[in-house]
Amino acid sequence: MLGATALVLGAQASFAAEPIRFALCYDLTKAYTFVTPQFAQAAKDYAALTNLRGGIEGNPVEIIVQDHGNEPQRGIECYERVKGQALTVDLLSTPVSRAVLPRAMKDGEVMIQAMVGRGDAVDGEVFNWVFPLGPTYWGQAANIVGHYKKQSGGSLKGKKIAFLYIDYPFGQEPIPVMQELQKREGFELQLFPYPLPGNDQSSAWSQLRRFQPDLIVHWAFSAMHVVAAKEAKRNGIPLERIVSVNWLNDVDIANIGAEAAKGIRRATPVVSGTDHPTIKTILQELYDKGKGSGDRKLVSDIYYALGLATYSTIFEGARLALKNEKAPLTAAKMRKGLESIRDFDAAGLQPALTVTGKDHGGGGKTRIEMWDGSKWVPQSDWSAEYADLVWSTVKQHSGEFAKSAGK
Repeated sequence: MLGATALVLGAQASFAAEPIRFALCYDLTKAYTFVTPQFAQAAKDYAALTNLRGGIEGNPVEIIVQDHGNEPQRGIECYERVKGQALTVDLLSTPVSRAVLPRAMKDGEVMIQAMVGRGDAVDGEVFNWVFPLGPTYWGQAANIVGHYKKQSGGSLKGKKIAFLYIDYPFGQEPIPVMQELQKREGFELQLFPYPLPGNDQSSAWSQLRRFQPDLIVHWAFSAMHVVAAKEAKRNGIPLERIVSVNWLNDVDIANIGAEAAKGIRRATPVVSGTDHPTIKTILQELYDKGKGSGDRKLVSDIYYALGLATYSTIFEGARLALKNEKAPLTAAKMRKGLESIRDFDAAGLQPALTVTGKDHGGGGKTRIEMWDGSKWVPQSDWSAEYADLVWSTVKQHSGEFAKSAGK
């Protein structure tokens, strides 16, 4: 049994088939609380909507949510509780994902690793039980530079690009790709780190002001964006020059100020807002009837959309597994189902993903959006730039893992 600490969204009594369970072992109390409530809420809402529509190929869905507090040992304990009972386990934490990954690989359990964990886990030939189902940070950095190249008429020679980042592994990860792109494209690159927890960026911005960059690529999350916006203003640098990694949401915009944040840009793997048909249906069929799984205002958050896209893709994998393999589902069947996904865009919520035995990321596409003072406006089409560089970086790291693991 999973125990009383599990928060389970029960299937409707009219279902005769065995429930399909998905486990979310999340940090609901410490470092990742800026994103985990929205992810969990989206997964539970989508399960509820799916059950209203007859489940997945007639099977009801259950979402199990437990807290690991961003502690690797607690994450391992959660994994051990749910393995064999849930078709997938999702950790949504880099340290916890890294701690659990060897066990999931050894046990043959499907591990979801959306936007966290090892970037090289998109290599399905090495990490055959791990599914990021989205772009790597290497890919996001390459996509931002590729977008700026298009904006600059096809050449970056003579341009100055600043890489501003929180100085720990998440922020440092894109640096090798940025340095390789500098060699390829001939732009001038300078690195501007600032220390944890990210509330003191003054030194980095003072140096950045002297550099006078044409583009600032910012690798940060949560309140770090608010600090950066204030520092940009204090140093006379327009926000229009900043493009952030995907971890910039409506809460950050509100804290910066809707008008003050005008012009700032972000990379994103999903669409923004509440105009998407699935989100509209969730609001009508669940929230308007008092059946939503959380705060209604969070449904408009980009992290809710990211959670919804992730679980739309996971449910599609389960649907394909049931269609191709038949019930009861196993981890092996679920893995094959996910690797059967072709051109799946969740009704336009995300770029079309194709997941294969080689690519567990789905293609690595993102687009750039700009805040116009009231909403996010797309600035580009979905694209995956410099795929050769991104995949050579992936293979370098996955090869090192495979060697160390004796694969």
